[in-house]
Amino acid sequence: MPLAKCLIANRGEIAVRIIRACRELGIRAVAVYSEADANARHVQLADEAYLIGPASPAESYLRIDKLLDTARASGCDCVHPGYGFLSEAEAFAQAVLDAGLTWVGPGPDAIRLMGVKTEARALMQRAGVPLVPGFQSDQAGDAALIAAAESIGFPVMVKAAGGGGGKGIRVVYDPARLPEALASARHEAEHAFGDPRLFLEKYIENARHIEIQILADTYGSTLHLFERECSAQRRHQKIVEESPSPLLTPEQRAGMGEAAVSAARAVGYVNAGTVEFIATPGGEFYFLEMNTRLQVEHPVTEMVTGVDIVKLQFAVAAGEPLPFGQNSITQRGHAIECRIYAEDPRSGFLPAVGRLARFLPPEGPGIRVDSGVQSGDDITIHYDPMIAKIIVYDAARPAAIARMQAALNRTVILGTTTNIAFLRSLLAHPAFLAGQVDTRFVDDNLAALLPDVPPLPDAVLIAAALMDSQAQAGGNGGPPSPAAGSDPWSRADGFRLGAEN
Repeated sequence: MPLAKCLIANRGEIAVRIIRACRELGIRAVAVYSEADANARHVQLADEAYLIGPASPAESYLRIDKLLDTARASGCDCVHPGYGFLSEAEAFAQAVLDAGLTWVGPGPDAIRLMGVKTEARALMQRAGVPLVPGFQSDQAGDAALIAAAESIGFPVMVKAAGGGGGKGIRVVYDPARLPEALASARHEAEHAFGDPRLFLEKYIENARHIEIQILADTYGSTLHLFERECSAQRRHQKIVEESPSPLLTPEQRAGMGEAAVSAARAVGYVNAGTVEFIATPGGEFYFLEMNTRLQVEHPVTEMVTGVDIVKLQFAVAAGEPLPFGQNSITQRGHAIECRIYAEDPRSGFLPAVGRLARFLPPEGPGIRVDSGVQSGDDITIHYDPMIAKIIVYDAARPAAIARMQAALNRTVILGTTTNIAFLRSLLAHPAFLAGQVDTRFVDDNLAALLPDVPPLPDAVLIAAALMDSQAQAGGNGGPPSPAAGSDPWSRADGFRLGAEN
């Protein structure tokens, strides 16, 4: 039965992405928003939008009761969770189904089975999916973990059983540092996930992080859409993603795809998901985890396969079979995604909150921009400070890198500090150009990747002065006037030379 009206239980860029898919499918899109997001882009683009609470996610986007009340009151027949927030919450998926609505994502059982890393490892072992040597036991104390680490051999990785997002992870080279790592990882895991359990894995030196996009329907068809390489990371957080991986041979790519399909079938997976692997420089690979949701970097796969993953999510949720088989999918050209954040790389990548005075994304052939913000929006402390994802496509990797550099160079962002110069420096590094970046490369070479900050060009200073004069004159068609005290250009406190004190 076709779906008619969808509650999008999310915000920002991913909410905008889902709204666009809804429009193409003829599904009415219902947005929710917190008080901080009253004028957000996803609110403006949706067919309907409803306030669900204060700025804090715990009082708005994480409130299952408010989300379901809104879905019922607005007449929705389905819910799409996007990524983040409640997207991998078994309780939310089950509550949606119990309310008689369609959940646009994998079922609660798959979310539960893959949500605890130790249980996922055990299941993958039974399914014959390659695993990194490790140790896990819900009953194990520090003494057992320390003994297991000696057996596995250092370096080892301490990981949170219920982890995600790079939290609860410690890499230990020195056995004497293991007790301290166990204590700090356990504390972080309990705070972040409410689950203090830990397990160990052998730390793979010079590892590459490669993930396989999978799709499955309710008719027994499970297939993959090839790989994305996500090795360019800082503190286990992805920065740049690309497809195809410059590491894999065709034989290795096929083997990893088959392993991902086996992993999905082992949990009876339905809808879109991602199976993540750690690969050695020689191409051996091991199961890392399974993400039971849409991924931030899904546009990379869409660019090289021509498949709209979000639209297929809706089709599968509506009970339709996948419209193609594995042999019909091909991987063409090369795609790269860069995440643009309001953050200051020279200050430990701290979020740079404030008003986005001007945002002009790049345009041109082979360039796609997914964003949830626009000029005049505020980057706040309440949510992830991502401004946009820039995705480029070209026939070969060197051309795609050059196109991305040009796209970043044409991106105009005024009013906040961004990581654009850092991204350009990373893309220009010989190791990245050669396709040799591993998961520790950015952290190990951070000082070299931080570019010198040049003086502001005249054009930027002129634009800032014009913005200031427009604000003082009441706008005259310019951007929204900044709130009092939020814009340094409008403060008479000596911020500008010659300003009145």
